[in-house]
Amino acid sequence: MRRRDRLYAWVRRHPVVPDAVIALGVFVTMVVFTAAAFDPAWAHFVLGTVMCAALVFRRVRPVESFGVLVAAGLVQWATGLQLTPYDVALLLGLYAVSAYGPRWASRAGLAAGFLGVVLGTVRYVPSIEESAEAFVASAIGLSATVIGAWAMGDVRRTRQAYVAELVERAHQAERERDQRAQLAAAEERSRIAREMHDVVAHNLSVIVVQADGGRYAGDHDPQAALDALKTIGETGRGALAEMRRLLGVLRTADGDDDGSVRPQPGLGTLPELVTSVRQAGLPVELDVTGPPRPLPPGPSLAVYRVIQEALTNALKHAGPAARAKVALVFAPDRLTAQVSDDGRGAGAPSDGLGQGLVGMRERMTMYGGTVTAGPSSSGGWRVDLDLPYGEGK
Repeated sequence: MRRRDRLYAWVRRHPVVPDAVIALGVFVTMVVFTAAAFDPAWAHFVLGTVMCAALVFRRVRPVESFGVLVAAGLVQWATGLQLTPYDVALLLGLYAVSAYGPRWASRAGLAAGFLGVVLGTVRYVPSIEESAEAFVASAIGLSATVIGAWAMGDVRRTRQAYVAELVERAHQAERERDQRAQLAAAEERSRIAREMHDVVAHNLSVIVVQADGGRYAGDHDPQAALDALKTIGETGRGALAEMRRLLGVLRTADGDDDGSVRPQPGLGTLPELVTSVRQAGLPVELDVTGPPRPLPPGPSLAVYRVIQEALTNALKHAGPAARAKVALVFAPDRLTAQVSDDGRGAGAPSDGLGQGLVGMRERMTMYGGTVTAGPSSSGGWRVDLDLPYGEGK
């Protein structure tokens, strides 16, 4: 199969070579050995040579090739030369122009074929007065031969178009597959970037706050300094575990990998998040209304990250005496959450480098939710989250 496929591919790339072989076969068998049987021999030899030469280019130049064949046939008819076996080249040319030429050339070739039937019947077939049956039979036979040659070429054209369409569809499918892979990779990189931002921003904020507090308390309250160092260590280890999990998806899994990484955070780990923020120095109250409803891992992680980002911002910007509250409401059709603090609000300083709010909105948009953030009317800052459960939740 492979050798035959290679042969077919080579023939498709070099169509002149097999056509030259066909033309040589016609020239040897129908011109060299039969031209002498017709008078004058030299005229038939020249005419047959021209027709065979035109066949060499029947696929690469189908219109020009058929034009030469038709011209040779008209010369043969006009000069009164007899029909010979090499006139089969006309049918081969008609097939070629129907199969490989443009549509208009195919139709023109069929018309030229019928013209040849009329001219040939008039010149080479006994007149209808002499033999009506022979005249009609010859006309029908020649017409059927012309239609058959043209129809086989048209079938070839249709098959080629069908195969070309299949090849194009296959190429299109490959392009779409590559595009989907690129989009999936970009989406995964974006997801990992959001995760990295949330992990680094939250845990480093806790570590910085604890380090500052431990440094100030070290002179007069050594125990507070030790507690701060303990919190820094626990937070750092948790951040390293999260980083290991995120970076692990970028590596090809090995067969000996036991997969022992920290589980994905979600609504079930909110108490741990609140505890870590309290240990960092921001008093936080967690209030849950309604029976908790489990969410799929994706939306659950998104809600967790939004609350984490809001608490991190409160920890960094609300001020030393601020307090925060996380209110979760499990309604029948949606989950709402509000993270509020009574700190500086709009007056809090900002370095202008954060992408937290953009990340919150992107996460919620992925699952049909919304996030709004801004100063509270009673002072401080608030972040509101609204996430419909949707189908299948």
